[in-house]
Order: sequence, then C-alpha cells, then structure tokens
Amino acid sequence: MSKVSNRTKIATALVGALALAGSNLVVADPLSDVQKADARIHSDAAASQKKVDKFYDQAQDMAFEYGQVADTRESTKSYNDYVAGLVADQEATMKLIQEDINGVDKLRQGVVPLMFKMVDALEQFVALDLPFNKEVREARIERLRETLNTANVTLAEKYRLILDAYNIEREYGSKLNVETGKLQLDSKEILVDFINFGRVGYYAQSLDQKSAWMFNPETKAWDKLEDGYLRNITKAIRQARGQGAPDMFALPIPAAEAAQ
Repeated sequence: MSKVSNRTKIATALVGALALAGSNLVVADPLSDVQKADARIHSDAAASQKKVDKFYDQAQDMAFEYGQVADTRESTKSYNDYVAGLVADQEATMKLIQEDINGVDKLRQGVVPLMFKMVDALEQFVALDLPFNKEVREARIERLRETLNTANVTLAEKYRLILDAYNIEREYGSKLNVETGKLQLDSKEILVDFINFGRVGYYAQSLDQKSAWMFNPETKAWDKLEDGYLRNITKAIRQARGQGAPDMFALPIPAAEAAQ
C-alpha cells in the first residue's frame, strides 16, 4: 500500500509539472504576440515619423522656394516697371526728335534763301565800302557762293562760314590796317602803302614817302593830299606796323555826307 502511494504521488507530481509547463507555454504565446505587435507599432510609428519629417522638410523647402519666387517676382515687377518707364521716356524723346527731323525741311526752306541773301548783302556792302583789302574780301565772298552750291558741305557749316565772313568785316571797322600794293593813277601804277583807319578813312602813300592820297567815297577816286600830311601818314603807317610808339596825328577824313 505504501508502494502504490509513492508511485501515485510521483505520477501526480509529474502530471502537475506537465500541467504547469503546459500552462506556461500557453501564457507565453500571447505575450510574445503582444511584444511583436508593440515592436511593429514602434517600427511603424518610426517609419511614419520619418515620412512626417520628410514631408515637413519638403514643405519647408517649398515654403522657402515660394518665398524666393515671390521675392523674385516683386524684383522682376519693379524692374519691369522701371524698364517700362525708360521705354516710355525714350518713346517720348524719339517723338520729339522725329518732330525736330520733320521740321528740318521747313527750317532748310527758310535758311537756304536767307544765306543767299546774306551773301548778296555782304557783296553789296563790300562794293559800297572803302576799297581796302578789296581783292581778299571779294575772293572770300566768291568762296562763300561756291560753298553754298556744294553738296558735300553741311548746312550748318555753310551758315558758320557766312557768319565768320560777317565777323571779319565787323572787325575791319575797328582796326588800323596797312598793306603794300599798287595804286592806279592816270594810267600809271605806283607802289604805295595803303592804310585804313577802320572805315573812317583810307589813305595811300608812295614808298618814297613823297606823295600821299585819300580815297574819296563820293567820287570813288583818290584825292592828292597836301605835303603837310606826309609826316602824319608816315607816322600812322609805322604805328600800324608796330614800328613806332602810339602817338597823335592829324589827317583829313571824308565828309559825312560823302561817306554815306
């Protein structure tokens, strides 16, 4: 009886141990599944976080790019507005220039006849004036006429040359000028010194200083001067050439009526 009891106890212990072992195995499987599920959740959460971080970074990059594009758009708009203003100003300037160009023909139509009239008036003036430097002055007028009929000289240059000629004639009126030339008297040519006091008087003296004459604007002839004027004529010629100190001298002048 006691043997059976021991065996029974051993069997009972074995059954209990097996039962306990079976119980542990049954409990262990759900826990493992939970742990695996939790690990998967953490893994999925990490992956999702990476995606969120990626999308966030992309959104930040896109926001930055948008800001740059917006700034570029504003800069471009400002530049385009500036260029548009320049273009508008250039178009206005071009319009004014075109109007000036359109007016050139009208200006030319008025200026060209005026220049011919100015040359004609200058020629008449020289013809009526005292005959000093006559050949030089007449040659200058002839060159002006040739220039007016030359196509390769600009209108502005032609006008400038005419004004220069007028200026030279104006300066003659305030200068004491002397030159050596030939005086035609009674079919004779006499070498003389010509001297003019502006347009007040025009005189001639033979190179031997023994004879002197005054031009008469009324008769267009040379009137012989008295010998008492020879000394003063000589003094005036020397002063005109810078060979004598400035000094007073007396010479006859044509009457005012005759000078007109």
